[in-house]
Amino acid sequence: MNSTRLILAMTFAAMSVASCGSKEETPKTLVLYYSLTGNTKMVAEEIARNVGADIEAIEAVDPYDTNFEACIQRCMQEREQGVLPEIQPVQADLSKYDVIFLGYPVWFGTYAPPVITWLNSVDLSGKKVVPFCTFGSGGLESSTKDLEAAQPKADVTRGYGVRAARLEAMPEEVDQYLKFMGFVEGEYTRLEEFPEQHEVSDEETAVFDAAVNGYPMLHAKAKTVAIRALPNGTEYLFTAIDMPREDKPDMPPAGEMQVFVTVLDGQAPVFTRVVR
Repeated sequence: MNSTRLILAMTFAAMSVASCGSKEETPKTLVLYYSLTGNTKMVAEEIARNVGADIEAIEAVDPYDTNFEACIQRCMQEREQGVLPEIQPVQADLSKYDVIFLGYPVWFGTYAPPVITWLNSVDLSGKKVVPFCTFGSGGLESSTKDLEAAQPKADVTRGYGVRAARLEAMPEEVDQYLKFMGFVEGEYTRLEEFPEQHEVSDEETAVFDAAVNGYPMLHAKAKTVAIRALPNGTEYLFTAIDMPREDKPDMPPAGEMQVFVTVLDGQAPVFTRVVR
């Protein structure tokens, strides 16, 4: 090989190496979560398994009681006193991660106090933060807003939330969510936008009442609704008015809310989340 050809060969080889080195690397991902009863842990493990992420739990030094009433009483006392729980040190080196899935149960409309403690101790500037949560009725939207305010320099994305009563639907929903967000490859179902809302009919009111019946924290009356088709059923978006509670007559109504209700083929209506 003459010198010209040798130089050209070396040049193309160098370009090839540079090209390989310039390929975008897979973002390093951490799933970090707090879970009291194990519900949020289930979602965290499902996400970590799907995206191939590292996973770690946030743990309170003095764990909360898993008894609902005892936990609520402690939280209310801490809120009144302006106290946050101490947490165990998180072992993960955050500087090594580009994407952080942050999971929590929703308490009092936002992420549980141990997550507040952790957020107060870190700077997530420049990182993609993906919220996910479990809840009794809702709180994804409100907790996401709080997360954006707590870490204004982070890239907080659209999150995923699921009612604790619907955990059996979670694996399929997580799969669809991760594909929709581009965290994993694969096809997902694209849903049409909801149309304009209209006044509820007697039949639609019956769907709403059947979905919320028996849930003690939701006392509402449907006003209007929009409906869209699902591959295996129908989804309703109700606008509802909070009604006075007979057991707590001094509690003021919370105002209007949006209630998402799903009726899958052959199944009873179930509400999936409430947005207040």
